[in-house]
Amino acid sequence: MRKINTSLIEEKIYKMALRAGVNLTPSCLNALHAAKKTANSETAKFALGTLIENSETAKREQMPVCQDTGLAVVILEIGQNVYLEGKLLSEAINDGVRRAYADGYFRKSVCDPLTRENTGDNTPAVIHTEITAGDKVKITFMPKGFGSENMSRMYMLKPAQGTEGVIAAIVETVKLAGSRPCPPVYVGVGIGGSFDTCAYLAKKALTRDVRVQNPNPSVAAIERAALEKINELDIGCQGFHGSDTAIGVSCEYAPTHIAGLPVAVNIQCHCIRCEKEEL
Repeated sequence: MRKINTSLIEEKIYKMALRAGVNLTPSCLNALHAAKKTANSETAKFALGTLIENSETAKREQMPVCQDTGLAVVILEIGQNVYLEGKLLSEAINDGVRRAYADGYFRKSVCDPLTRENTGDNTPAVIHTEITAGDKVKITFMPKGFGSENMSRMYMLKPAQGTEGVIAAIVETVKLAGSRPCPPVYVGVGIGGSFDTCAYLAKKALTRDVRVQNPNPSVAAIERAALEKINELDIGCQGFHGSDTAIGVSCEYAPTHIAGLPVAVNIQCHCIRCEKEEL
């Protein structure tokens, strides 16, 4: 049994949140550069170039790469042989988020859903935990902006709709979103499970590197087909038309009930911010 004090997790969260606020992921930047090279209009090239320049400026000046510094999403993969000691895990995570958003001068965007009163420190974070084998703790931190989050959709398809129905749901979600989620978008998809696990899988899919395909050939085929169809929609970067509406589609899946085919589509804008660490 390995003991880990939650103060170490708090410090990791603090540093990861500070980095995530000012840096796009390397795979996101690579995808933006690739999209610029193949863009089929000067307007699209200009828009993509501006996004790349913005990311470079944010990194150089250590300023937020987007004004929406997001709702903090934390995924913890906790080894079964880990014993956590110290303050409550959720308190440690929220203390790390609270400190980072203050020290990084990041916008505090969390509020009561009904009264709309701001919590003042961007907490509480959304926390997901998984119990895994071993004695390590893997931490994923992703600030999620809501311009794109608001464009996400949940489908309870009929089993007979099958693969084609899944692809159609993904494409429909992006089509209905149009330019509002600041394309080129990254599309996370959850297939199967239940109503709630499906949505979590879609979120988790967004933590993968862009264009790293699912190891299951059938799921990878869905990713490729959906991406192709999305980029035929002619929405384009920032809505300026073109074949660069999405830089990637990533799917995660789980077994489901014989009577259902849940599909969740979680939209991420071009500003992909995700940090991963291990204790």
